Amino acid sequence: MRKTAIFKDDLFLKHDPGYGHVESPSRLEVIYEQLNKPELNKKFLFPSFSPATREILELNHSEALIERVSWTRGKPSASLDPDTRTSPDSFDAACLAAGAVVDGTKMLFDGEIDNCFALVRPPGHHAEADRAMGFCLFNNVAVAAHYAIQRLNKERILIVDWDLHHGNGTQHSFYGSDQVLYFSTHQYPHYPGTGAAYEVGTGHGEGYTINIPLPGGQDDAFFAAIFNSILAPIVKEYQPECIMVSAGFDIYKEDPLGGMNVTADGFAYMTRKLRALADEVCDGRLLVTLEGGYNLTGLRDGALAVLFELAEGNGMDAATAKHLKNATLPSNVLEETQNIAKKYWKM
Repeated sequence: MRKTAIFKDDLFLKHDPGYGHVESPSRLEVIYEQLNKPELNKKFLFPSFSPATREILELNHSEALIERVSWTRGKPSASLDPDTRTSPDSFDAACLAAGAVVDGTKMLFDGEIDNCFALVRPPGHHAEADRAMGFCLFNNVAVAAHYAIQRLNKERILIVDWDLHHGNGTQHSFYGSDQVLYFSTHQYPHYPGTGAAYEVGTGHGEGYTINIPLPGGQDDAFFAAIFNSILAPIVKEYQPECIMVSAGFDIYKEDPLGGMNVTADGFAYMTRKLRALADEVCDGRLLVTLEGGYNLTGLRDGALAVLFELAEGNGMDAATAKHLKNATLPSNVLEETQNIAKKYWKM
């Protein structure tokens, strides 16, 4: 078993966007309930962690945004955009969520843990430098990547985003930088409207944004093929010092906001592939943070599959693993996307 840390806290359950909102506390409750079982609890580490300070948040966010979100503290309800609402504890929960991912990053580079999963709310990848949106207040993974570069003096961070929705905030945070490679699979066109294949970065960052827009309906084997055929060779060439994952479980086959066909086996395989790549290029440093996922069964089962892969490498059966390991993309599928990537990477 590996030293797999889980970052969880009941404060994340107190962020409540309101009655009927799909990004509800029950998303974490169904996972936390499983982790409270003794047979699961003993498999993982549960380290303490601290909220991100304003100084840390400012690595990615404007002072104006931080002030706007902090203004909601203690207020019964506030709206930051049509989809993004807060409750009295939302600001504190958002600071702790970002802090969990930052502390996880530090623990990975200090060698205290092998890998980790930040089971946090609110999610983050839609939050722009100066705007909360898409259920997200602060961009947890972007703050952590900036922390690794600016405070830990790292030079190459890979962010893999398999959420159904494109992580516009994360992409824009590093669009002009070659110190973060952003790789996203997402349904397109879909909210938030970004993530076309031709969005590849600018200046020093050209080629370091790789978008894989998908029409919907893709299954475990299709995602496995993307990771096998496109992502893996790029990772080996880029040689990141840490792999961070924006793990959205809304690509699950019955998610109410999505149109994908992924099962728990698909989440397990993507994690297994990333764990193997991390072992090869960055001493196993792999950090996963929760983004979307609104079917509670799919979210629970998918998150557990990821955790079993992180800790023990047994999130799926051997026959399924062999099938997905051999998955390849059919000819002429994603041809335009692959041709764009080939301009910058050996594939």
